[in-house]
Amino acid sequence: MRQMMTYDLMEALRNTNQWLGATALSMSSYPIFSMVPNPAFQWMAAWGEVTERTFQRMVAKPDWGIDSITGEDGRDHLISIETVVERPFGDLIHFNVQGRDEMDRRVLLVAPMSGHYATLLRSTVRSLLPDCEVYITDWHNARDIPVSEGKFDVEDYTLYLVDFMRQLGSDLHVIAVCQPAPLTLAATAYLAEQDPEAQPRSLTLIGGPIDPDATPTDVTDFGRRVTMGQLEETMIQRVGFKYKGVGRMVYPGLLQLTSFVSMNADRHVKAFQDQILRVAKGQASDHDAHNRFYDEYLAVMDMPAEFYLSTVERVFKNREIAKNEFVVNGHKVDIGKITSVAVKTVEGSKDDISAPGQCVAALDLCTGLPASKKASHLEPGAGHYGIFAGKSWRNNIRPLVLDFIDANSAAPKQAESKVVNL
Repeated sequence: MRQMMTYDLMEALRNTNQWLGATALSMSSYPIFSMVPNPAFQWMAAWGEVTERTFQRMVAKPDWGIDSITGEDGRDHLISIETVVERPFGDLIHFNVQGRDEMDRRVLLVAPMSGHYATLLRSTVRSLLPDCEVYITDWHNARDIPVSEGKFDVEDYTLYLVDFMRQLGSDLHVIAVCQPAPLTLAATAYLAEQDPEAQPRSLTLIGGPIDPDATPTDVTDFGRRVTMGQLEETMIQRVGFKYKGVGRMVYPGLLQLTSFVSMNADRHVKAFQDQILRVAKGQASDHDAHNRFYDEYLAVMDMPAEFYLSTVERVFKNREIAKNEFVVNGHKVDIGKITSVAVKTVEGSKDDISAPGQCVAALDLCTGLPASKKASHLEPGAGHYGIFAGKSWRNNIRPLVLDFIDANSAAPKQAESKVVNL
């Protein structure tokens, strides 16, 4: 009950701040105050507008906002989002480009379950759509999942990926972004042993903590500094009565957001001060750079407690993936069994979340894979976000990934002599 009260208290504080912002905006915008030549009312309205929007976005799932793309034929093609597999903790969805023949490149994007929605990869999806059939894992907010649906930990996550890959078939290329990289590697190895015919053609791992100790960061050091008991005591709460998942143990998104903001508090404070100034001067718009970024950044989701705790303990503390000791559903996964899936790693030289060295460690684990099917890329000057969604991704990394996909698109037996190392 204590954890549930804490959860509801956090939600109450969020709701109160949203209400204060709305109240300030409504009161200061009252027509009669336009007769008073005092800029205080204008500043109050600006503060209220920014504050209301900020706290409202924290509980809203962003829309994909991908309505159409321009095809090779020069025509605009509408996008419909279709659910391919529907599961309690996450769906497999497809961005169907209407009026276009199915593309030869079929890509599964594995989105992180790390506090933000899969829409964090919106620009990644948009950049791939003109050249690929794009599928993505759309994880659900744990607060909306009834307790009756049971637990969800790193093993369940891995088995979800196995099922999604089986559903899409072997003519598939998988791209895992950040946090899911280790579990996607494990899912691929699991298929290599249990169902070789369902293996994808290629696997691209972008900025993921395959071996967190290869190059320690503040994120990995945090996992070392605290005990599992301390994490469970300070980070885990029960969903309150407002949501369908009432009583479920979660790592709350609002708590995660507090950690995100505190890491760069000065920068965020200045960003909001500047936005209030722009609103007061009438220079802001609904879709300006500030709102586009923070509408996504502030939209957080709760993670199942079992997933969060098992990730910290098994991936970061015990390094089960890095040591090739990961167990799924009672079966010890051997990454060395990957012998036909081409593997590429992508890292950013200025990545302070998954520093260079953590992701490329995957190639050493693939002992059964020939050198011709291994590739790595270190993007100079790129931070964590830039390697999958920024300018570095669009201009440099995306073309390399597409070339890697093309080089490994044929069936494994046919491609053996054609694979190139990019």
